[in-house]
Amino acid sequence: MRKTTSLRPLALLAFVAALAACGQRSDLEPLPGEALPPAPYGAGVQPSPEDLLALDPQAAPERNVELRKRSEEREDDPFDLPPQ
Repeated sequence: MRKTTSLRPLALLAFVAALAACGQRSDLEPLPGEALPPAPYGAGVQPSPEDLLALDPQAAPERNVELRKRSEEREDDPFDLPPQ
C-alpha cells in the first residue's frame, strides 16, 4: 500500500503539468534554422503562417440554416413514394 500512496502525488503532478501545457498559446513560427514551405507555384508572395492555417470556405462553410420558431406543414414531396 505504501507504493500506491507514493505514486499519487507524482501522478497528480504529471496531470497538473499536462493540464498547464494545454493552455499555452503563442504565435506559430518556424523552428530556429527552418523555413516556411516554399511558395506555391505561380504565387508571387510567400504565404504567412496565418495564411497557411486559414481554412478555405469549402473546408468550413458558414451555416445558413434558419431555425424554425414554430411547426409548419410540410410541402408535398413528389419523390416521397411508398416502397414497391
